[in-house]
Amino acid sequence: MKRFMLPAFCIAAMAVASCGNSNRQNDKKDSVAIGSENKATTEAPVNVLTDAEKADGWKLLFNGTSLDGWRVYKNKPTNTWGVADGTLHCTGSETDKSDMRGDLITSDQFDNFELEADWKIAPKGNSGILYLVTEEFDAPYMSGPEYQLIDDVNFPEKLEDWQKSGANYAMNPPSKLAAKPVGEWNHTRIVLNKGHVEHWLNGEKVVDTEMWTDEWKKHKATGKWKDYKGYGEAKKGHICLQDHGSEIWFRNVKIKELKK
Repeated sequence: MKRFMLPAFCIAAMAVASCGNSNRQNDKKDSVAIGSENKATTEAPVNVLTDAEKADGWKLLFNGTSLDGWRVYKNKPTNTWGVADGTLHCTGSETDKSDMRGDLITSDQFDNFELEADWKIAPKGNSGILYLVTEEFDAPYMSGPEYQLIDDVNFPEKLEDWQKSGANYAMNPPSKLAAKPVGEWNHTRIVLNKGHVEHWLNGEKVVDTEMWTDEWKKHKATGKWKDYKGYGEAKKGHICLQDHGSEIWFRNVKIKELKK
């Protein structure tokens, strides 16, 4: 690129002409630049609640530094869960993709609630967030409905619609595919209020259904859960993060209990 030089007397004349309002222009420029810079570089804090959220009844389920408030389902031995760079991290396995692994559950149980979490999954990954989980069965999915988390694009097997991200697994397919590309953070919201269930993914409501209705019972009796008598029967249970052998990360996991 060529560079153009102005004669010295032109530069001097321009400086004199502009000196009267230079301070005002510089102040305005600096103000705009600083504001834009803040908007571009400032990120919302992770794993913390705002004062407004606290006042509204939200509670953190993950503090960003430890597994306090969590334990493995039925206290099974596992070393796949930990904390990494402010995330709740499951290391996964290249060889063990069993659905009987060491899923992580909350110490507390919940009935009516609103749950939010950010998550990202490794390529070809498969996991889920389950709720109303009880510990009377061999695995959490035998009792708790599952909000599906999966790599919709690259998963190595053909996926049915009810297996895709945001689905009420094996019950209600998502109304649209709203997951971001693998490696990017997604935002999940689950609302359960007296049997009314909503699944949200990245601001899109993808499931809206009712539990324990005649239609729900018929769907259960004729689908994948026909041999799992305890599926979806509990009115209160644990929140569960599934270890299905895939690497996955969670952050900003929080819950608000709803009035009964």
